[in-house]
Amino acid sequence: MTTDNLPANVRPVRDRHGKVRYRFRRKGWASAYLSGEPGSAEFHRSYAEIQERGRIEKAGVKSLVPVKPRSLDDLYRRMKRSAAWQKKKPATQLAQARVYDRFLDRMDRHGRRYGERPVDAVTVGWLDGIFGDMAATPGAANDLRKKLKVLLEYACAIEWRTSNPVKHTAKFSEGAGYHTWTDAEIARYRDAHPLGTMARLTLELALNTAARRCNIAELTRESLTNGRLRVDHAKGNNAASVPMLSTTREAIEALPASPIRHLIVSEFGKPFSVAGLGNRFRKWCDQAGLPQCSMHGLRKATARMMAEAGATDAEIMAVTGHKKPATAAYYRAEAARPRMADSGLGRLVVQPSTSDDVQPE
Repeated sequence: MTTDNLPANVRPVRDRHGKVRYRFRRKGWASAYLSGEPGSAEFHRSYAEIQERGRIEKAGVKSLVPVKPRSLDDLYRRMKRSAAWQKKKPATQLAQARVYDRFLDRMDRHGRRYGERPVDAVTVGWLDGIFGDMAATPGAANDLRKKLKVLLEYACAIEWRTSNPVKHTAKFSEGAGYHTWTDAEIARYRDAHPLGTMARLTLELALNTAARRCNIAELTRESLTNGRLRVDHAKGNNAASVPMLSTTREAIEALPASPIRHLIVSEFGKPFSVAGLGNRFRKWCDQAGLPQCSMHGLRKATARMMAEAGATDAEIMAVTGHKKPATAAYYRAEAARPRMADSGLGRLVVQPSTSDDVQPE
């Protein structure tokens, strides 16, 4: 392999022993030597791992605003040092921190940040006003309510409060949530994206694992073992090992062999970020004429199909990673309704009318 054929930012260098080695150097990235010889699987794997690590994150600038004692800022800072917070996955911490940070940086009508508010001054009325202003986005309001409930519960745990005011606020009704794919919609997507495309593989992996987008983006060849797929579900840290369906195996075998570690990659051979995969799948759905469908809807579709096939709640939970039986019971009940309707109407025996039933005028 000539220098021109080496991957981007990789150049040969001689070490102090005169041996030629291959070094990756790029501004903003950590310098690293690649393993193996150019063109080998080990060489490609080493380069892919460097790409996965990405840029060196710059240290954040510390806030010059002092944290007021026993304020919401202070409470949040203490909660992030707690054992419960440290047990969360980094991706979960990041997602939840964004919600907390946005909330604490909001300004009230007096120009004061919410984070400066004393913890004991958080009232049901104040919270109701905040949630009420979010009526146009009930899902976001309920998500914020859920996280503030955890934050104020921590205040009770460290004896900064004696009660949690969030418990006395009301949730919004969110409706049915993400659309559940129908069998016809799945068939339409498959027709639009045949075997041999990354779009098709993504669908099959999502249906097979019932995993969330963040888990699908992280699936690697190490996730495939003895004809099974292993998924560490993002919520609850529940690990699931599911048999590989024939549709998934066909989608994997239809793609050319690749030294890239991740199963789902872009046209440049790089793994998707979680947001990037979501955007790309949105495009694939639109190309198939399915604007109402999403990747999370495939998770619901798998639960639906298992329920329609007669799976028990425990069997559904073993695949989806749900902890609450009520969630699995919901899908089972939805699947049972058509059969129950057929059975119920079948009990009605309509007697044919006779001439004796006709009353004279």
